[in-house]
Amino acid sequence: MGSLKAIFKFYINSSIHVALAVACLCLITLYDFDLPVDWNLIFFCFFATISGYNFIRYFGLAKFHHRSLAVWLKQIQIFSFLCFIPLAYFTLQLERLTIYYLIGLGLITFFYAIPFLPKSLFIDGSKNLRAISGLKIYVIAFVWCIVTVIIPLINEGHGINNDAILTTVQRFLYVLIVMLPFEIRDMQYDSLKLSTIPQQIGVKQTKIIGAILLVAFFLIEFFMDNTGVAKIVILGTISVIVLWFLLISKVQQPEYYNSFFVEGIPVVWFLLKLL
Repeated sequence: MGSLKAIFKFYINSSIHVALAVACLCLITLYDFDLPVDWNLIFFCFFATISGYNFIRYFGLAKFHHRSLAVWLKQIQIFSFLCFIPLAYFTLQLERLTIYYLIGLGLITFFYAIPFLPKSLFIDGSKNLRAISGLKIYVIAFVWCIVTVIIPLINEGHGINNDAILTTVQRFLYVLIVMLPFEIRDMQYDSLKLSTIPQQIGVKQTKIIGAILLVAFFLIEFFMDNTGVAKIVILGTISVIVLWFLLISKVQQPEYYNSFFVEGIPVVWFLLKLL
């Protein structure tokens, strides 16, 4: 039992679970637009998410404790390095235009964690995008919607038409909404200067705003040219699941409430597509 718990903890902490969610969102985009699945792109997104998320999450820890890293952090560093090798391979298999877009996203990820601007612009002297008051959730949503919608379409040579724009907006809203339970949980840790949504308007109002955004997320589907009953039913099911997790979220949450269940919703979404 102890070994299974350790494996599960590594699965979560090493960002494998969130990488699986990103890969599923990419697959959902390709399926929705009736495009062939380019597994080079899917595997690229999977390994890029692991590398990017671990870089953002553990950069500070590694920088300040590089001489006395805990065993688990050393394991994640080694794992991230091993993931970088296939990441480099799958990058070379992508279309040139796709790589150009990914370079831009890579820079955003880099500056999200690395200090690069004057200290006076930031709330705690961190000098990175993550520390700009009120910006974090929108940067994450922007990167996710580009990676999981625009990048798959561009890589397959699909034009950015009406459905592509609406899907991008829809995905942006989805990420914003599922980030709210994280923001509610982090109220006990975040500096008040971060100005997260729950800090500004409170938990109850945050849930109301999230529910309103969720209605918009669902209704966007009816403005798309390529939709159908099955797609609407699946989207409605996902909306109900997201709403449930949002409404019952609180500051004191079970350990894996967000990191496993909330982040795993895209996996359920993709499985519903297969069914």
